[in-house]
Amino acid sequence: MLDASLFGADFSRRDFMKAITAVTAVMGLPATMIPKVAAAAESDNRPPVIWLHFQECTGCSESLLRSSHPGLGNLLLDVINLEYHETLMVGSGEQAEKALHDAIVAHKGKYILVCEGAVPLAENGIYCQVGGTKAVDSLRVAADGAFAVISMGTCASLGGVQAAAPNPTGAVSVSSLVEDRPLINLPGCPPSPYNLIATILYFLTMGKLPEMDAENRPLFAYGRRIHEHCERRPHFDAGRFAKDFGDEGHALGYCLYELGCKGPATYANCSTLRFNDNVAWPVSIGHPCVGCTERLVFNTSIFDKVDIIDPTSPAWFPPTKVTPSGKPVSAISALGVGAIAGAALGFAAGKGSTLPKE
Repeated sequence: MLDASLFGADFSRRDFMKAITAVTAVMGLPATMIPKVAAAAESDNRPPVIWLHFQECTGCSESLLRSSHPGLGNLLLDVINLEYHETLMVGSGEQAEKALHDAIVAHKGKYILVCEGAVPLAENGIYCQVGGTKAVDSLRVAADGAFAVISMGTCASLGGVQAAAPNPTGAVSVSSLVEDRPLINLPGCPPSPYNLIATILYFLTMGKLPEMDAENRPLFAYGRRIHEHCERRPHFDAGRFAKDFGDEGHALGYCLYELGCKGPATYANCSTLRFNDNVAWPVSIGHPCVGCTERLVFNTSIFDKVDIIDPTSPAWFPPTKVTPSGKPVSAISALGVGAIAGAALGFAAGKGSTLPKE
């Protein structure tokens, strides 16, 4: 039922190991864990995955499909048994609906449900229907048979733009409707595809869910604020700020806080993981972080300032002015130290639910 050709065919063993190495780093695990993560990815215990779409733009799926170095789409199909995905399916109509029903019945209690998009509740949920079934009903049926539910993206995790005021469709997050199943939120607009792969491989490698924060976000991906690992952080500590787009400070790469950057209040790994094949992220190209992994994002102006949680550098940060040799510390150096500390934090495995047994 799935069109695997969308992911491409040129996925070598080298590409596979590059992907596994990257995912292991995302989880904050040491290099010695790479063989174990690779073994888990190659095992026959491929978890069935049902992927549903509600109110969204499909950008979360697209971010996975467009990853090419290495091909995370290929890795996803290698690691999981993707039973149903409305964007990737060859079948349609009654054939597709039968595939969804059969997958739920055949793998009841063993599959992972991935949801993309918010769920409308206004007027009895009429504003989002697939095959004549309302989104809220589809979610309840699919979640009832799932081992765990992953909310992929800000819309599913936090409600997203659909739930922003005045919210005419009564949109709510998937996470607000799932109460009796293990739930993992992967917010972001879009989230990094590495965070999804890392979450699933954590299941397979560790046999349990990753440790999560109060928002049900994996700590290995959302355990630190963007501000802590931003390449512009040394400018913040030194009091150098861009005052307007295109001014001298903006051109010199100064901190974007005065332009509304939400990095000081946003928990995510964008500043270290990046997008577009790990090349860039909004702040690196001169745009303030909008805080898309937080609840504030769609009810706050891009240019509104947030409260600074840590106005001074953490003790483990290098100084921003001079090194022992008397030379200035670069943003890259500061970022490297932060990444090492982040990996050490992520290595602490938390308690969680165990995987279902066959």
